[in-house]
Amino acid sequence: MRFVLRRLAFYLVAFLVAATFNFLIPRLMPGNPADVMLAQAQGTLPPEAREALMETFGFINEPLYLQYLKYLGSIFTWDFGLSVKYYPTPVYDLLARALPWTLFLTGTATLVAYALGTLLGIRAAWRRGGRFDGVVSPLALALQSIPPVVVAITALFVFAVTLNWLPAGYAFDPSLEPSLSGPFLSSVFFHALMPVLSLSIVLVGGYLITMRNNMIGQLGEDYVHLAEAKGLSDARVRYNYAARNAFLPSITAFAISLGSVFGGSLITEVVFNYPGLGNLLYMGVIARDFPLIQGQLLIMTLAMLSANFAVDIAYVALDPRLRRA
Repeated sequence: MRFVLRRLAFYLVAFLVAATFNFLIPRLMPGNPADVMLAQAQGTLPPEAREALMETFGFINEPLYLQYLKYLGSIFTWDFGLSVKYYPTPVYDLLARALPWTLFLTGTATLVAYALGTLLGIRAAWRRGGRFDGVVSPLALALQSIPPVVVAITALFVFAVTLNWLPAGYAFDPSLEPSLSGPFLSSVFFHALMPVLSLSIVLVGGYLITMRNNMIGQLGEDYVHLAEAKGLSDARVRYNYAARNAFLPSITAFAISLGSVFGGSLITEVVFNYPGLGNLLYMGVIARDFPLIQGQLLIMTLAMLSANFAVDIAYVALDPRLRRA
């Protein structure tokens, strides 16, 4: 419990530091959301509306520390303010609508890539130097070096434009009403096939190489040779002994990937016009929507810190040496 409380206190401080930078950066930059909206209005808004907009977006005429205290209070009540681009829609509503799509798309691709890359990495390490390793490992290195935008655009051109097998974009058929009906769910899965495939291809190479290297490092340990000398089966030595310890470093990479899920895959979502957090962040950056950008960055920070905290707990649960320490 002392370990858990220490780590929890550390991540709370880290979150406050990130929130502080998130508060200061827009206020140190030239311009503000009110000026952006007035410029976009092209003279249709009266000048006196500027003060009301400034107050609406939190740029109040008070000392900075009072603004900061009000900002912290709004964070812990999940009040991220109003969006500039989608005014007067609250940022929280925009993030809540986009989050399920990102969790479905990026979460599915991450789980598929991690499971496939881990299993292939274990097999490649167990038969290292063989035919399987000679094919899979260079292919993983090649996939790891390909930019995500190249994979996404190639998949879009081949499967949507040339072969016309899959839809070119969006999350479902616009003619359908969102519901739990069979046609709508089928449309969602059908539209997600190409983005999930593209994103999985980008991620699988890194997981495979990481697991292969971790596994090779464990195969030379004495406990593995002892297990083999005891006459245990290859599968038991491979998975119950070597792979179990090789999992520990890869769990960190997996948890960080899960934390980044909340940021969405900006490239993939933009290419396929998928209505997730990545696409929403891109639209916010283009429109200089500071409240929207701040809200999403806070969500990403909280997700990453939570993922790292979960890794710390998982390490203690999986490694008895840490419990004894």
